[in-house]
Amino acid sequence: MKISDCAAILQTSHRDQRVLQAQDVELTDLTQNTKEVKPGCCFVAIKGVHFDGHEHIQEVVDAGAKLVIVERPVEFNGDAVVVTVPNTYKALAQLSTRFFGDPSRQLTMFGVTGTNGKTTITHLIDQIMEDHGVQTGIIGTMYSKVGTKKLPAVNTTPEPLTAQRTLSEMVAANDQACAMEVSSIALVQGRAWGIDFDTVVFTNLTEDHLDYHKTFENYFDAKALLFSQLGNSYHVGEKTKSAVINIDDPHGKRLLEKTAANILTYGAKGEGILQAKNIQVTNKDTKFDLQIYDETYPVQLKLMGNFNVYNALAAFGACYEQGLEPAEIITSLESVKGVRGRFQVVPNEKDVTVIVDYAHTPDGLENVLSTINAFAKQRVFCVVGCGGDRETTKRPIMGNIAVQHSTDAVLTSDNPRTEDPEKILDQVVAELKPGTFTRMTDRRAAINFALGEAKAGDVVLIAGKGHEDYQIIGTVKHHFDDVEVVNDFYKQEK
Repeated sequence: MKISDCAAILQTSHRDQRVLQAQDVELTDLTQNTKEVKPGCCFVAIKGVHFDGHEHIQEVVDAGAKLVIVERPVEFNGDAVVVTVPNTYKALAQLSTRFFGDPSRQLTMFGVTGTNGKTTITHLIDQIMEDHGVQTGIIGTMYSKVGTKKLPAVNTTPEPLTAQRTLSEMVAANDQACAMEVSSIALVQGRAWGIDFDTVVFTNLTEDHLDYHKTFENYFDAKALLFSQLGNSYHVGEKTKSAVINIDDPHGKRLLEKTAANILTYGAKGEGILQAKNIQVTNKDTKFDLQIYDETYPVQLKLMGNFNVYNALAAFGACYEQGLEPAEIITSLESVKGVRGRFQVVPNEKDVTVIVDYAHTPDGLENVLSTINAFAKQRVFCVVGCGGDRETTKRPIMGNIAVQHSTDAVLTSDNPRTEDPEKILDQVVAELKPGTFTRMTDRRAAINFALGEAKAGDVVLIAGKGHEDYQIIGTVKHHFDDVEVVNDFYKQEK
């Protein structure tokens, strides 16, 4: 991409447009990170919470930047071209999309949003598409998958430059599709700008991220952006856009009017084009009848729980909208054994059902415990905590759910971050009666306590961290993996 090409993208003054058009230098790279500036690159100055790129323009020009994008006047010595725009973050998304060749238009793009279920659904979509010859990438909470490589994830949804670079790497690796988790915070911040989604999925909306969004209505509005930004044209030759929406969630019904795309509704309560009926959940599988329009198919998942029925319906609907046949999709769904950290059963020789799950919201925790209670015959232990530097209002709710839906609530730490873990627990137990729970701040000790108390036939749920292999205390990440802790406990018991 040349500097002159930027004139067609950026919102600038007539003077800046003329300056851009007069330049004919090929840009070597694009970055917002002062440490990544290379000779001949474009630097976009972003004002963040802790760092403002506008204060480092001389540094990036000295490092060789040839084009600098800013949103306020800056001073420097050098021959770089400086262009002022109203919003540098939007400019970053626009430039990234063009610099990497608009890669999302070369992929079948699935976007999944909602409070719970995003990771499982993207992995189910990946499995279904791969089984039917469509090499598929993933961008999400656990990692990004490009070709056969898995790359670490910093955010559920990366910022625009990383997202576009990752999508371009998928194209280069011969991926034909991408299943992407799209968070509410990312949508508000514009991290998904420039991504041309083909099918988007809404899972559900329950209390989460209110520390950021402030109100539940703001949270809904953030999720709705994915649907309102979905293609608004019906040009011949363009890929048909579609939205797959959980109609059993009242917020799903509100989304129906937010998009110009085709809509496939799904649910398990008698509404929706796509429905699950006659659901049966055991401690080994989940069976139900899947009805799509006037056709019905029996389904037997290795995944457990009503929430996984909804996850399966969402993934089915997304792939159905991309032309796959129902029987083919179901065959893939039935083969999936699970996703790491999502209702993951940890085998042991004590005949205790140990489950590690990412449930970190009130709705998520209640759903998992309800599934367990549907098959549990004896005691149910629930080891759970709440993260620090995050929403505080859900903490007593989580404590109440743990006590109400398990026989033995063991309340502990999650990722305390810079908060005092004892004060976090004070809030978790604030509404609980003494004697109805066990409080152990040390997470390893809490897990070991529950496992030590559990007898054959009991169930132990370890909730909140799921796939995470770390615990953040202060500002330091310490290695910590719930599954490893369980395995270590049982090794010592032998």
